Amino acid sequence: MTSPIPPQPYSRALGFLLAVPALLGALITLVLPTGQTIWLSFQSGGILRDSAYAGTANYAHLLGEAEFWRALGFTFSMIVFPLLVAVVVGPLLALALDRAGTWTRRAGRVVLSLAVVTFSPVAVAGAWMRGLTEDATGLATLADGLREPATAPGALRLIVAAATFGLVCALAVIAFLPALRGGTPVPAMLVVGVLVVLAMVAVGLQSFSIGLALTRGGPERVTETLAGLQYDKAFRTAEFGLGASIAVLTGVILGVLGIIATIVAVAARLSITVNRRAASDPAPQGPYDPASGIPGGEPTPGSAVPLPPPAAPGAVPGPVSPYLPGPVSGDGGQAPARTAANPVAVAVGVVALVVVVVAAFVLTWPWMDGVLASPSTEAGSLRAFVNTWVPAIVGAFVSVGVAYLAALGIGGLRPLGRASEWLLLLFAPWLFVGTGPLGVANWQNIRNLGLIDTLPALIPPLLVSVPALFVLTLLCKGLAERTDKDFFAGVFLPSLPMAGILVGAVTLVNAHDLGWPLLVAQNAELFTTPVAQLALLSGYSGVAPDVAAGTPLLVVAVALAALVAAQLLYLDRLAVATNGAANRSPERTPVA
Repeated sequence: MTSPIPPQPYSRALGFLLAVPALLGALITLVLPTGQTIWLSFQSGGILRDSAYAGTANYAHLLGEAEFWRALGFTFSMIVFPLLVAVVVGPLLALALDRAGTWTRRAGRVVLSLAVVTFSPVAVAGAWMRGLTEDATGLATLADGLREPATAPGALRLIVAAATFGLVCALAVIAFLPALRGGTPVPAMLVVGVLVVLAMVAVGLQSFSIGLALTRGGPERVTETLAGLQYDKAFRTAEFGLGASIAVLTGVILGVLGIIATIVAVAARLSITVNRRAASDPAPQGPYDPASGIPGGEPTPGSAVPLPPPAAPGAVPGPVSPYLPGPVSGDGGQAPARTAANPVAVAVGVVALVVVVVAAFVLTWPWMDGVLASPSTEAGSLRAFVNTWVPAIVGAFVSVGVAYLAALGIGGLRPLGRASEWLLLLFAPWLFVGTGPLGVANWQNIRNLGLIDTLPALIPPLLVSVPALFVLTLLCKGLAERTDKDFFAGVFLPSLPMAGILVGAVTLVNAHDLGWPLLVAQNAELFTTPVAQLALLSGYSGVAPDVAAGTPLLVVAVALAALVAAQLLYLDRLAVATNGAANRSPERTPVA
């Protein structure tokens, strides 16, 4: 590897300059709404009566009431099953696919992609509600347990676990596979595992859509989630102070989780890079290329075979890549060459993939059955389609675009040198914060601007995607430390596909969100698909839920094609490592 060129004064200034839009976006749409939410939490009243300063009365009321603690406990209990899938099934499947070689690993990526592009929380809830009908059969009858207070909490936990199994497996595999190919698999897997746990807890803490659509917190409020309780207090009973207090308490937990995640990643010197060839492609016979850190092609006639730089006197040599032409193993022989994947490993990988796919198929059958039986309703109309996807795409391009600029500055140009990633601490408290905890303040702002029931109001009120900033910064950091090219060719171009992938991911999240559109669109003409589906589920028309509206065929086809291409051409080449190891040697996965 060639040592990265030290940042020049102009690059330091440019690095800070590129981060300015993200700092301003965070100030406007994260910091100020947070302060506003804290202030509202000390107020009594709301829309129906004048506000007045109440001090800490709202907090005393919440913390002294059983409903808050019941909602908090139930919310955490819903996380348990998906979390076990993420930290047990996910890494084991990733390990099996990684050891099975190229084609099995890629097949796993392709098959699991379907779970990502078809998941829609409100549509899933609508499908499971069909289990409440008299002629329901099979797994869907689990929903019958939602009728009674004694069985409703357990039934909802199992429904959430079943409905999210495929999605959680897919996302966990996407997270863990690169950690197995970055040169430090054990510490990288541990760090990624910690980040996955923190992210799962944070996402579960904000769960809202499935619970609201299925039970609305009932019966007798035994299935009330923390986000549902916040919505109930702030917008059903119009007690902004109580709703804001719940948002603040939620935000404190999320902020601590975000700060911990950032410290763990930065302290472990976590980095992401893109290999020039897939990890499991056959090892080339050419010499080691010190410029890229991976094997190169044939040397030019008369040129010497380039070797990696020698270790400093007294230094402990780092991990030896099987590509290098001279290292020897501890017994004095040549380092072992890469070999084809073991047939047993291939068999294990194939069996593991089949087991997971079959389990996901069985557990999501209620949703698939609901799609096949979906009637045509207003939720699937062109108007609902436009209301859903246009604001979602606009919001994704803006928030990820701003985050990408900051990532290029912080991770690529490295204005503070090796300490540059610590700048992420400025954004860390909002790493896991969605639109929910800031919903009370943002709704009040939209109302004061007179934008309620307008199309612009449907755009998510976030000018910077902090998760995208986090990922892109670690990627730009890894690329900058590895390349010997200029900034454009060595950092910008290799990281651009990841920015596009994150735009797609944020678009899907925005489009399937129920909370924010539910707050700002009371006019049925502006209902997004999730809001229109919820209206049908809440009505008494007797119309079956339009499950298919949440995943239009056109969107699924385009998203699936894009994700499969991204999986095979880009994500399959990612490597995650700690302590910069990904920049010292290529990964050592078996060859198919």
